[in-house]
Amino acid sequence: MMIDTLVYESKNNVVRVAGLADGILQKLEIVDLSKALEGNIYLGRITKKIELANGKTGYFVNIGDAREAFINAEEYGRDDLNANEGQEVVVQVAQEQRAEKGARLVRSLQFVGHNLVYCPYRMNVEISSKISDKLKAEELKKTVQDNTTGQEGWIVRTSAVYAEQDSIVEEMEVLRNKFDAVRQKAKTSKAPTLLLERNNILMETINHHVETLKTIVVNDHNLEKILGEDFDVKYSANPFEEYGLEDAILEALQKEIKLKSGGRITIEETRACVAIDVDSGDDDGQGSLGRLNIEAAEEIARQIILRNLSGKIVIDFAGFSEYKYLKNAIDVLEENLHHDTTRVFVYGLSRAGLVEVSRARRRPSLLDVLSAECPTCKGCGRVEK
Repeated sequence: MMIDTLVYESKNNVVRVAGLADGILQKLEIVDLSKALEGNIYLGRITKKIELANGKTGYFVNIGDAREAFINAEEYGRDDLNANEGQEVVVQVAQEQRAEKGARLVRSLQFVGHNLVYCPYRMNVEISSKISDKLKAEELKKTVQDNTTGQEGWIVRTSAVYAEQDSIVEEMEVLRNKFDAVRQKAKTSKAPTLLLERNNILMETINHHVETLKTIVVNDHNLEKILGEDFDVKYSANPFEEYGLEDAILEALQKEIKLKSGGRITIEETRACVAIDVDSGDDDGQGSLGRLNIEAAEEIARQIILRNLSGKIVIDFAGFSEYKYLKNAIDVLEENLHHDTTRVFVYGLSRAGLVEVSRARRRPSLLDVLSAECPTCKGCGRVEK
């Protein structure tokens, strides 16, 4: 996904960042700064202990958000949490509140930098799977390992490929200091309180697409001045309106997407999974179903990222549900999702003839962010006869 333009707009405590490629909306982030955002670190207070299935335990935690958050007692890399009501605990938001569910929390804190992610409760160094140069990956791993002190873990991000060794080492120290600051603040604070706010969403997005980025449009003169040193920055009082993004966002909320060939894609978000259907519709017959499915695969990948679809995703392509007919479409789908900044796996074709995809759920989908379930039809979208 070659994002060449970012459009940033901040109004009434809501930040929106749109990524465009050749003028077409490819990704969208909408952040309400008043809510508990993914990556925020809090000092929370345990409000209730609950028994889960298979003898496991969980806790509801007050972090000052509108809805109480949830944390599992059992967590990879940490001793099981054994707390009582009223006890304070340092936690990080792993999944934001969505629909009827509160935020999901973890105790294994992560501190995200430009080139590294610091994991103070781990003991290993991981390299981004998107770094294809194996020699460079080994070089980066050795640099981090040589400068690791005591019990700590690191994840080397893709952007580290372009970083100097000295800047990697400096960033390691910066992230360690952030962790120390969080611990010190937790000792002198009273729950619930925010200990560390997530990184600026615009800066994060710039880091993800710095290689292809050409233009940034903002409605903030301070950002215009700061970013103008490194990028072509333009100011607009109403950038989303100027670039026609309000209409593009409305289109991204529709269930049905029409393809150029005449076919169509239907997207249904359910509690269990996201179901996507490809139909030949009014296909003009100028090509095979294989061509239609390849066109659909490209658009489905764009819609998954744009709408922030996550969890289990199942796709029913048009025509025969056999691998030999769908291989090219699956390859195109996987290729177009390869540069997604959220962890995603294309598992291939199931025995039922459906293409299965899973994508990490960290933030609500665009539909959840911009709409609420209808109280009359309870989300079915149908009325009684």
